[in-house]
Amino acid sequence: MIPLYHDFTDETVLVVGGGAVGARKASRFADEARIVAVSPAFDDRLLELAADDNGGGRSGVDLVRAAPDADAVGDWIDRVAPALVVAATDDAAVNAAIEAAAGERGIMVNRTDVSAGPESDGRDANSVIVPATVDDGSVRVALSTGGASPALAKALRERIETEIEGAGAMASLSGQLRAELKARGIAPERRREAIRRVVRSDGVWKALQKGRSYGREEADSVIEEVLTR
Repeated sequence: MIPLYHDFTDETVLVVGGGAVGARKASRFADEARIVAVSPAFDDRLLELAADDNGGGRSGVDLVRAAPDADAVGDWIDRVAPALVVAATDDAAVNAAIEAAAGERGIMVNRTDVSAGPESDGRDANSVIVPATVDDGSVRVALSTGGASPALAKALRERIETEIEGAGAMASLSGQLRAELKARGIAPERRREAIRRVVRSDGVWKALQKGRSYGREEADSVIEEVLTR
């Protein structure tokens, strides 16, 4: 499998299953997509998501109290027209039916009760894994164990959180510097070398911890050294 990023802005995610797993999946997408969750009962986290009408940029969380059986899941998909379907029920037959129905319609599907790793050669091509993610500003790292070990994915995420601390500030600074160097007419090779030196400079990383102005000052020194040598 090849990891890709997908923009769910103005899209709908259909979550079938309202337990802890369904709630966790819904939470992952709620800041970007509209969520429609279908289940006879809902986890407290889902109820809180739906009740949070303060927005925070959310597109909405709709809870539908119903218990789709294997024969009805296709109708729910057609009704909602989602970009992604999450099969998160505790019934393997229903989850399999959701996966099949989504595949028939060319819709991405995340089935939560089985692995989607290399050993799962029979899985539909539309099957996707929702990876663990670590964010720092505009920098996002996604990681997955192919569904084999969620515990390991969580442990790695916690380690990576420490490793990329400050990466968002560095991305913002280096992006600005890159644009400025291009505007100055600096040759592409010199631009690339200057930005490489900035992002690999321990001094710039440390200065950014004090504030953007300190990081900028240190980065300017690094760039000047590259351009004047």
